Amino acid sequence: MFGNIEGDRFPLLIKIIDAKDNLSIQVHPYDEYAAKNENGSLGKTECWYIIDCPDDAKLVVGHNAKSQEELSDMIHEGRWDEFIRYVPIKKGDFIQIDPGTVHAITSGCMILETQQNSDITYRVYDYDRLTNGKPRELHVDKSIDVITVQAKSTEDSVMDTNNLPQNKWNKLIECEYYKVYKLVLDGELEFEQSHPFLNMSVLDGEGTVNGQRIKKGDHFIIPAGFGKVTLKGTMKVIASGIE
Repeated sequence: MFGNIEGDRFPLLIKIIDAKDNLSIQVHPYDEYAAKNENGSLGKTECWYIIDCPDDAKLVVGHNAKSQEELSDMIHEGRWDEFIRYVPIKKGDFIQIDPGTVHAITSGCMILETQQNSDITYRVYDYDRLTNGKPRELHVDKSIDVITVQAKSTEDSVMDTNNLPQNKWNKLIECEYYKVYKLVLDGELEFEQSHPFLNMSVLDGEGTVNGQRIKKGDHFIIPAGFGKVTLKGTMKVIASGIE
């Protein structure tokens, strides 16, 4: 069904995250660091597609430290206003979160997250909030170990996908772990399913896939060897797969 891919788990997780509050500021490790420090676990690479957000929305992507020493000082001294970097975002933006990238989703943002199948997350800062009267566990030393210095520029961090060509698969990212595409359909599109699998999320509109009705909020997988796929309707779709 999934193209006889290697591994002991389905390789991707697809999530819709609807943040009612600012989420903790985090960073993920690379595979090598996680394997060594997290009992052989995988690291985590992920990406975000902005489904909805406030008009003046900002996300935490990257940081302002210019050296490893400055990074360590800012975190240990709690200089969060200096350390944290916010980037403006809007509906339809796309952000690749490589391991080592400081990141956090903010209140009011809804995102579709495509990620490597791993639950390893290091919490850098949680706004000094308490759970049952106690602060949440932080992973300061491990975070400092894995955060990339210097951070990728703001300009290179966010991709605008709002004016892509219609009725074709537009590739948003291709990395070692996944490929992610966006389709803005107005009419009909036929294609051959040549991937080991395709995860499909209908984010807006409605239509059919090989005659089966689909609509906003539907998610499904087109398995290996499916053959010809015919999409009809008016809808926005995010799809992901692997090599």
